[in-house]
Amino acid sequence: MALSDLTKQFATQAIRNVAAKAAAPPVDNLGATILSQLQAMQKALKEDEELVVLLQAGGVVVRVLEFFFPSWRVAVVTGTDETRPDKNDTSVTRVVSPVESLQLVCRVVKAPPPPATPTRIGFVVPQPKAE
Repeated sequence: MALSDLTKQFATQAIRNVAAKAAAPPVDNLGATILSQLQAMQKALKEDEELVVLLQAGGVVVRVLEFFFPSWRVAVVTGTDETRPDKNDTSVTRVVSPVESLQLVCRVVKAPPPPATPTRIGFVVPQPKAE
């Protein structure tokens, strides 16, 4: 095989690789989609409203206070649950879940009257990797 034929073959393969990557449909990032929807709901709140996000996991209903995404495929949800409703006792609970398994119930409610401030959900997202 001549050197020119080999160079031509490499160039053809490189063009095919670039074309294949360009033609591939964009990967849907479920974690980012969930995050953007929650942030949009929270941003639309009035001053006297708060977003209540509930997650049921392992027979416990958690009121979500923070979403931490160590990666876009895994969510660590932190919140409170009523461990003993008869005693008004709550405890901090964390749920680690693949984002595909999250089922969240969201609703807007009136915030407690002043001097209390409306609860806002916190979001921590994955940092881009340095190259």
